[in-house]
Amino acid sequence: MPKVAYSEEDRARIRAALISAGLELMARQGIQHTTVEQIYSRVGISRTFFYSFFPTKEDLVVETLYLQQPKILAHVQELMGDPALSWREAVRKFLYDCCYGEKNGIAVLTVEEQQMLFKRLSKENYQMFREKQLRLFGQILEGFGIRATPARVALFTNLCLAVMVIRRAIPDTLPLLVPEAADETVDFQIEAIVDALERLREPLP
Repeated sequence: MPKVAYSEEDRARIRAALISAGLELMARQGIQHTTVEQIYSRVGISRTFFYSFFPTKEDLVVETLYLQQPKILAHVQELMGDPALSWREAVRKFLYDCCYGEKNGIAVLTVEEQQMLFKRLSKENYQMFREKQLRLFGQILEGFGIRATPARVALFTNLCLAVMVIRRAIPDTLPLLVPEAADETVDFQIEAIVDALERLREPLP
């Protein structure tokens, strides 16, 4: 007999499970290829019950991106604290792991997915998303030992997202770019970002 009443604790647990399942699926197969049905089926609830937690798929997508933010910061700390890696190697590996997020459990938005979110999120939710995104990239910079001024955070955000988006967009969204050189293009862009960041590092006391 189906359960008809859920406690607040039950609902909180189910909501967390939906977000976690959504992040796992979206990181592995992309947001566009992850369906609501895949998510609620994995958690074991009905479609109707799913929509009592999230009015749209986009609302869930935003929550999954929020969930992975502390995981991303933990990855920064792990890499920067690895004695086997130089500063450059740690920063380069972090950027590489983000660009190839499907191999590393990191959900990365494609151009189409960014457009979808922009169109369907409310103005307030979109503004909150942007603020949290900038805060995340500022914390990443600080994790690299770089003072996170607003201008630096804005530029770093654009540079990182640009290389991630280009990597995901070749060849489907950007068919005029050469797919055979996609990985080399990503490597070149990552090296350029690392070079720029290295010039911004704070001198050791």
